[in-house]
Amino acid sequence: MVEPEEDGEMSRFKALLDYHREDPDDPFVRYALAQEYLRLGETNTALGYFEGLIADHPDYLGTYYHLGKLYESLRRKDDALRTYRDGIKVAKQAFDTHARAELQGALLEAQGIGFE
Repeated sequence: MVEPEEDGEMSRFKALLDYHREDPDDPFVRYALAQEYLRLGETNTALGYFEGLIADHPDYLGTYYHLGKLYESLRRKDDALRTYRDGIKVAKQAFDTHARAELQGALLEAQGIGFE
């Protein structure tokens, strides 16, 4: 697989920043920026975007999984477990069985209950 050129990555990142300046409340753009910052190793900035999304857009389901995983990587297990549980509740309310199953799997894994 060919890695994207640095210029392409930077132009994507710049475009996301421009979109964010135009509409700072757009949940998709905030989520995409969080992912970009995470990819760049800017963990604290990514964490701020993910936590802000949960606070401002609690129905944006994709955030829960990725925020939980980020908490796990930061060794914040209690925060990860809470995040997965909160996401499961939101997924139930949204009747999103795929997201619910994914979050339940992440919760079980974080609790040390794996499937073989």
